[in-house]
Amino acid sequence: MSKLVVEHVSKSFDGVPILEDVSLRLEEGELVCLLGVSGAGKTTLFNIISGLMEPEEGKVYLSGEEITGKAGKISYMLQKDLLLPYQTVLGNVALPLLIRGVKKEEAYAEAARHFGEFGLAGTEHRYPSQLSGGMRQRAALLRTYLFSQNVALLDEPFSALDTITKGAIHTWYLEVMERIRLSTLFITHDIDEAILLSDRIYILSGKPGRIVAELAIREPKPRSAQFPLTGEFLQYKREIIRLLELPH
Repeated sequence: MSKLVVEHVSKSFDGVPILEDVSLRLEEGELVCLLGVSGAGKTTLFNIISGLMEPEEGKVYLSGEEITGKAGKISYMLQKDLLLPYQTVLGNVALPLLIRGVKKEEAYAEAARHFGEFGLAGTEHRYPSQLSGGMRQRAALLRTYLFSQNVALLDEPFSALDTITKGAIHTWYLEVMERIRLSTLFITHDIDEAILLSDRIYILSGKPGRIVAELAIREPKPRSAQFPLTGEFLQYKREIIRLLELPH
């Protein structure tokens, strides 16, 4: 059974169609990218999957359970880390547990248990302003994981990082995903990032946005630093550019 299934979702705003008949799936342990140009409806689709918005047509299922319009079932991380500046890193990470009604002492203990696994050991009592951009993203990702340990929706979480930091975070995130069997659906505008990280890529294109293609990236993980220099990588990139109808 797929971890996440989106079936025939359509959505309009003020009579203007934004998404039309969008279907996709996410299997356990997969990282699947949703790639498309601005305005194709990617964030709208994430809002529907997370239950923050209801579709006009279509259904969303998590592990076989229909969750259409039900918020709080799937964790959702936006582009900005949104860490609270007046809370310690531990306080920020424990927030989803506190919201669920877990007692503070228990919530902090459970959150602290994952700090080493997420490369955050020693930062528990620091404040977000004392962390690098990469460490802030790790903290935000741990908070996302504690919200729901099944499926994570990530909306361009690494877009603000410099190239070197982004590469290191990519490697780290794939290692963590493998270790904890987290399934991830990931929005990006970055074609290279999608090819490097994904098991599969859905191309969302047009207005209204439709899934126009599904590409499997056959290169085994972890992918080498030389992969972006190969003919296979360039072939994937050319195909994606063609599907997005971007100029070469």
